[in-house]
Amino acid sequence: MEALLVSAGAVALAEIGDKTQLLALVLAARFRAPVPVILGIFTATLANHLAAGAAGTLLAAYISAAVMRWALALSFFGTALWVFIPEREPEGQARASRFGAYGSTTLSFFIAEIGDKTQIVTVALAARYQELFAVVSGTTLGMLIADVPAVLLGKLAAERLPVALMHRVAAVVFVVLGVLVLLEVKL
Repeated sequence: MEALLVSAGAVALAEIGDKTQLLALVLAARFRAPVPVILGIFTATLANHLAAGAAGTLLAAYISAAVMRWALALSFFGTALWVFIPEREPEGQARASRFGAYGSTTLSFFIAEIGDKTQIVTVALAARYQELFAVVSGTTLGMLIADVPAVLLGKLAAERLPVALMHRVAAVVFVVLGVLVLLEVKL
């Protein structure tokens, strides 16, 4: 349960203001079909994070617990810094529209998540907990927690949320998580 909750919280925080959250807003406004967009987000995230989690689980077999602890802490510190990098609205959405709302969302999200901070956090968490199902379920849930409101509320939410403040709070939380990992505090 710990792996699921930590994974969900870490990804939900990392996703605030991320390019894929902006992508959710763009796709919601473009297709005006929230259910296919949400299902596309779910499908893409599950596939992407399953691959990332599997990679993390494999890495855990070859890395000592001390190295793993430092890697997880550094991934949290790196994510804290990364949260402050402004993200732009994804480009190229016009080409993906021939696949419909679900297909466009699935394809766009899968590609946008490659190398993204939430994918890197998924690798680190899977390596740390070695509970692939719990971590991938948690990271997918975290992505949905952050992106479903963006889809449902669309641009109204984007205009009213204090994104800069949310980035600062998320960065502080990631720094605290990194310190707790280094101190070997059970999360």
